[in-house]
Amino acid sequence: YGGMGLDFSYNIAVAEELGNIRCGGITMAIGVQAGMATPALTRFGSHELKKQFLIPTIAGDFVACLGISEAGAGSDVANIKTTAVRKGDEYVINGGKMWITSGTQADWMCLLANTSEGPPHRNKSLICLPMNLPGIHVARKIDKLGMRSSDTAQIFFEDVRVPCKNLIGEEGKGFTYQMLQFQEERLWGVATALTPLETIIQETIDYTRQREVFGQPVLHNQTVHFRLAELATEVELLRSLLHRAVALYVEGNDVTKFASMAKLKAGRLTREVTDSCLQFWGGMGFTSEVLVSRFYRDLRLVSIGGGTDETMLSIICKYMEILPR
Repeated sequence: YGGMGLDFSYNIAVAEELGNIRCGGITMAIGVQAGMATPALTRFGSHELKKQFLIPTIAGDFVACLGISEAGAGSDVANIKTTAVRKGDEYVINGGKMWITSGTQADWMCLLANTSEGPPHRNKSLICLPMNLPGIHVARKIDKLGMRSSDTAQIFFEDVRVPCKNLIGEEGKGFTYQMLQFQEERLWGVATALTPLETIIQETIDYTRQREVFGQPVLHNQTVHFRLAELATEVELLRSLLHRAVALYVEGNDVTKFASMAKLKAGRLTREVTDSCLQFWGGMGFTSEVLVSRFYRDLRLVSIGGGTDETMLSIICKYMEILPR
């Protein structure tokens, strides 16, 4: 969107529209390609790097992945252990990455690695890493609860050599670049959940209207229709919070607190909506034939991807000055 002179609100409009895809894994794969693996390269990469990696990625000729999380560092990005040691005009990379979306098929990775021994927030760099280099081992495709159409990989690096010119922006600025991107990633995640939540509620209304129990439609039970009305209200509140955060962000404000609040609420609401609605489907809700059971699994990732509920709560507390920043 940046290259077209559009602001971030257009990205959110696309994210909401992608929610019409009846499979969370596809939306997530598009999100990683367009909004997670490439923004740092777009903002801070050299012309040469953009030509080599960004242009073919935008064209759809390359699949990109984002190499941040590790087995011992998920939400705690500062704790990553993968190193990229400068030797001559190359970096030598050792370590490993975990939970890498599109990792088994990616042509290149936007890799976060420690490039010095300094403080954990100032010793990391982002590097464009071609995935066909010697020493890169895609160990396994991880079997998951949901998003099963999207491949998630564990990857190891053993003395992988990459040219220093593949550095994105400045050395030591990788953590800062990544944190800048996290707010957009979290807002994107919230936006992609809105339409599926609406769809689940509407399909549950349609099903419970025609499904009869004890001589009347399930929907006619006050417990059921009041709960659906309550959930629809919660979705609209989430939409309002998202749009407020996006409007502030477009104006150039720090929206870390509001993005974290929206992400927290979205994670909880995806669990609440899918759990309540699946219950109203009865035995049919436990089958793979209906959308509600798929989204019951797929949307769980909204709670985890980009930071857990507990991480969001910690961030909110820091911005409320309850905890030290």
